[in-house]
Amino acid sequence: MTDDSSKPDQPAAEATTTDAVGAGELARQAEPGAPVRVAERRGMFGSSLGNDTSGYGGLDRTVYFPGAAARPYGGYFDQVADSLESALQARGGDYAAAVQYVVVDRGELTFFVAREHLPAVAQALRDEPALRFETCMGVSGVHYPQETGRELHAVYHFHSITNGSRRIRVEVAVPEGDAHIPTIVPTYPGADWHERETWDMFGIEFDGHPSLTRILMPDDWPGHPQRKDYPLGGIPVEYKGATVPPADDRRSYK
Repeated sequence: MTDDSSKPDQPAAEATTTDAVGAGELARQAEPGAPVRVAERRGMFGSSLGNDTSGYGGLDRTVYFPGAAARPYGGYFDQVADSLESALQARGGDYAAAVQYVVVDRGELTFFVAREHLPAVAQALRDEPALRFETCMGVSGVHYPQETGRELHAVYHFHSITNGSRRIRVEVAVPEGDAHIPTIVPTYPGADWHERETWDMFGIEFDGHPSLTRILMPDDWPGHPQRKDYPLGGIPVEYKGATVPPADDRRSYK
């Protein structure tokens, strides 16, 4: 049997919404728990170039993001937030500067963290006994072209074995023109290949990574294929002439 009291409450749907208003203000401008309207999409795939061949070109959809959550978050989420704040303070950090806002949505807790504070947050999540998130399950890239000044996001998924399989997310947003985030490989070595894939697909540069090279695409591949501004199709010969160096020359971790 499970103890339902340990599960975070799902946020109630709000009748009001808040429009996104400028760089870096998507969730913080919302009333606590109220969704934020971030875009209007047309057609099945949201293309604005008139090339939607799905037959749903007349479909209009509003895109919402969950807004910032207010205390209490519910379940163990408040304990995690309190422990993270205490751990950062004990290490000379500043929780208010590090954590820009918190989102609780669909039973998940997400800390939106300023990139310059990410290494300190990762260290606290791993080493603080009350947190002990031993495993970084992965790093995912996301591209939101409509978020001016914070178009590229890196999403980290952490898991605590010690503290009852707790799971949290940490999200870092950066602008396309300055897509740099400090690596967390020194703290979580398993994030090595995940950061390489995020760089390969989205172009986010993880400063300090031991060997930030492509992992899925050839080394000479132009662009980052999972960016939403990447061209779709029309490149049937792009692989022609591509070379893959021998394994002993291709990657260097010296």
